[in-house]
Amino acid sequence: MTSILILNGPNLNLLGQRQPDVYGTTTIADIETTCQDKAKALGVEIRFEQSNSEGTLVDLIHSAKGRHDGIILNAGAYTHTSIALMDAISSVELPVIELHLSNIHAREAFRHVSYISKVAVGQICGFGPAGYPLALDAMHQLLDT
Repeated sequence: MTSILILNGPNLNLLGQRQPDVYGTTTIADIETTCQDKAKALGVEIRFEQSNSEGTLVDLIHSAKGRHDGIILNAGAYTHTSIALMDAISSVELPVIELHLSNIHAREAFRHVSYISKVAVGQICGFGPAGYPLALDAMHQLLDT
């Protein structure tokens, strides 16, 4: 069965509380439930993880090789700073979809730079929590072809 790793980076554990004007009121637990429902409908397995630690995210990406078929990554602020995450993605040779709740291109200039996009197959941003099922659909289609 197809397996997809969904990784969430720093501060996403605070969804629903942190800057609801930017990120909405949906919690990370709500998003995980939505993803589990979507995965079931698609007939795929998912593993859903969140960490505030860059090193833990790198370790999770490394452990995905041979275990998962693709990765959906909302790296949060590490998107704009982490060469380590970029290198980890390159090293596992799995398709990665970059995901963001907000439209990073319509925000502060420093958010316009993404190290993840340099090694991702695509990017979904600006659709809030609805971006997660969109990313699952996209990854499922990518892996199915």
